[in-house]
Amino acid sequence: MAASAELTPTEYIGHHLTFNTHPFGDGPFWMLNVDTVVTSLILGIVALGFMWWVVRGATAGVPNKRQAFVELLIDFIDVQVKDIFHGDRRFIAPVALTVFLWVLLMNAMDFLPVDIMAKIYEHVFHLHNWRGVPTADVNTTFALALTVWALMLFFSVKIKGLGGWVHELFCSPFGSHVLLWPANFLFNLVEYVSKPLSHSLRLFGNMYAGEIIFLLLWMWATTGTADNFYSGTIIAPVLGLGWSIFHVLIVALQAYIFMMLTIVYIAMAHESH
Repeated sequence: MAASAELTPTEYIGHHLTFNTHPFGDGPFWMLNVDTVVTSLILGIVALGFMWWVVRGATAGVPNKRQAFVELLIDFIDVQVKDIFHGDRRFIAPVALTVFLWVLLMNAMDFLPVDIMAKIYEHVFHLHNWRGVPTADVNTTFALALTVWALMLFFSVKIKGLGGWVHELFCSPFGSHVLLWPANFLFNLVEYVSKPLSHSLRLFGNMYAGEIIFLLLWMWATTGTADNFYSGTIIAPVLGLGWSIFHVLIVALQAYIFMMLTIVYIAMAHESH
């Protein structure tokens, strides 16, 4: 951002946390975060293109380095699926791989330096506001979580039948007596509502907090003067470097957790109480 030196700390953080939003209807609900949608689609294409590139160059003999790396990744995810889901893995394993790669790439956008990227967005693409981390937008994480939730409902009805799913909704976990139906339904309703909430907010909260901590630490580093040389010029960059290293683990760990919960929820849909 060219004018970042003229902004107050609040304005600086606010600028970097402002979406490129466009209305497509009446009312505040009908707003589209263009940066989130475009970045997510581009990263999805990159993930698919990467897998296509690897498959295109795969050989039956000794694998090259990229093929060996992807095979290790696929085997790792397949083992995770096998440990949790004991049915046919031909659908759930590719879904888990897709979710992991896509979320990992969206999380990894947090590694890009915000001020440099802001200058590129503004001077090259003429975009004053553009947030580059899709998973720091609660709309993205809710959309992903609701998709997993819809798959969970689909497989619950497919495996158990509509009647079996309704029976489970009202007759488990406390029993099938008619007086227990309200308690069973309330219990299952809370479970169904809490799954997409916890699934989405865990990822969003970690990535959003990571963005803010990065901004605060580097903003603290830029305030280093003769009066606060040690705190601003030395301590803040050291803390920022430490947080960057730790954040690498967070980016990968959150993608892994999101993938594992996807597997767990779909596997639970195949089970009967």
